[in-house]
Amino acid sequence: MPFFEYARPVLFLCLSNVFMTFAWYGHLKYADKPLFLVIVTSWGIAFFEYCLAVPANRYGHEVYSAAELKTMQEVITLAVFAGFSALYLGEKLTLSHGVGFAFICLGAFFVFKSPLG
Repeated sequence: MPFFEYARPVLFLCLSNVFMTFAWYGHLKYADKPLFLVIVTSWGIAFFEYCLAVPANRYGHEVYSAAELKTMQEVITLAVFAGFSALYLGEKLTLSHGVGFAFICLGAFFVFKSPLG
């Protein structure tokens, strides 16, 4: 299979997670805005997330299992969120965050390359 067939779902999942993260957490900088407005705005942003996530999984399932796709999505979500949290929200990433992320990556290793069969 060509490289693009494997890379396309990863690219789409990365882009969809950027939209998802802004839809779910972007409003935290605007706590003074009415909740209804935040919900409607978040829903509008999430539409674009779905426009990328659904094709990512459709195309991705041609070369990855559903478990591999879900694992990729979770690791990508954490990576995108870590960047978002630090850069957009100004929150510090701690050693505990790093250790937790490392354990999740270890779990991803077992999904993709498990020596257990």
